[in-house]
Amino acid sequence: MTANDADSPEAAARRAGPCPVREVLDRIGDKWSVLVILNLGERGQTRFNELQRAVGGISKRMLSKSLQGLERDGLAARTVQAGRPPAVGYALTDLGQSLREPIAALASWATVHREAVAGARRAYDEAHTDASGAAGCGG
Repeated sequence: MTANDADSPEAAARRAGPCPVREVLDRIGDKWSVLVILNLGERGQTRFNELQRAVGGISKRMLSKSLQGLERDGLAARTVQAGRPPAVGYALTDLGQSLREPIAALASWATVHREAVAGARRAYDEAHTDASGAAGCGG
């Protein structure tokens, strides 16, 4: 092992114990958190309903749950401005901002490779479906 190996992220992960990144990946790896981070990164401070429309297809409950998780993990901040009704907005923290580039890269990869993935899924599904059209049990 070289000095560089000892300082690598992989080496640090091994020292931290089993699955050291799981908690973080569970948060940023779910579909709604990724979309919320992408939208907050593009828009900056955003009100709840505006964010819900921008993300699309997410329920108020699920958006609220995702935002609470992002807040808990220090990735997003909630601000309340006085008024009737109070204006509640969300923005990425510095820690959340640091995720913009890797998540944007993932989103770009997904856009570029969307058709290839869809084709692979179709091929897999065709290969794993029996003559009656029912999915095989595998094995």
